Amino acid sequence: MNSGSNIRKVRAPRNRSIDIEESEVKGLRAKLVFEVDPSVAKEQDIVVCGDAFGVLKAIRSKFDLLFADPPYNLNKSFGEKAFKERSSDEYEVWLDSWAKLCVPLLKPTASVYICGDWRSGSAIQRVGSKYFKLRNRITWEREKGRGAKANWKNAAEDIWFFTVSDEYTFNLDAVKQRRRVLAPYKEDGIPKDWNETKAGNFRDTHPSNLWTDISVPFWSMPENTDHPTQKPEKLLAKIILASTNEGDVILDPFAGSGTTAVTAKKLGRHFVAIDSDEQYCLLAQKRLEMAEADPSIQGFDDGVFWERNSGPGRGR
Repeated sequence: MNSGSNIRKVRAPRNRSIDIEESEVKGLRAKLVFEVDPSVAKEQDIVVCGDAFGVLKAIRSKFDLLFADPPYNLNKSFGEKAFKERSSDEYEVWLDSWAKLCVPLLKPTASVYICGDWRSGSAIQRVGSKYFKLRNRITWEREKGRGAKANWKNAAEDIWFFTVSDEYTFNLDAVKQRRRVLAPYKEDGIPKDWNETKAGNFRDTHPSNLWTDISVPFWSMPENTDHPTQKPEKLLAKIILASTNEGDVILDPFAGSGTTAVTAKKLGRHFVAIDSDEQYCLLAQKRLEMAEADPSIQGFDDGVFWERNSGPGRGR
């Protein structure tokens, strides 16, 4: 998107959405990569503004994690770009066309997460299983969304979890969820499988493939942008902590406003983020600079994922 569209919007006083000032455009743009040539083909911690298909062919790095949030099979505008709904077979061919470009970029121990909805799930499973080993399907609750008069409200999305091989990283203890204990059972006067604190009674539970503790970014959250399908930092933190170690490298071919890159930076990982829309790339670059001053992730405190509306700060 050209710089003429980067005019700061007039927002309500309490709206914390991230905007780009006219005065920031030049400096942010100078930090973006617009063409991947041999001199930058192996660089890390970069936001590449360009078509994913061309960029993926030029990259020479090897990655520990692929997180892909491609356009779902819907008519949707993304800045100056738009995705047009197509038949299920055509969408599957499109998924395959970029997925196969990612395969040679992944380490044998890499993990793969691909986002989708109920329409695209079967195509994602077939394409992903063609190249990787299917491990699970995560369903996460979206509390936002309009109701439907003649159908069930669509309040969930899926993330398909694959690995390249049977040898992969999964850090269980890093992604346990701290839940409030409603029935504090004791054995011989000692809490059984839970901890008693001044702030309340909590239990650290194994993570499941049903995530109901995610808040979709909205106007009062400091990570919010105008990207129409922005993923929450807490969601990416779960995936990154589970499937990578510090210093690992993450690839995101549909980076949007940069949530994967920002969360990776906050958690001590490296990244290559790709998006075709310059405005969103600028937002990603600004968020990366903001992360240097504030590395916090809403809903993740002191190494703990808290269930929604519990823990420090509440309303998480």
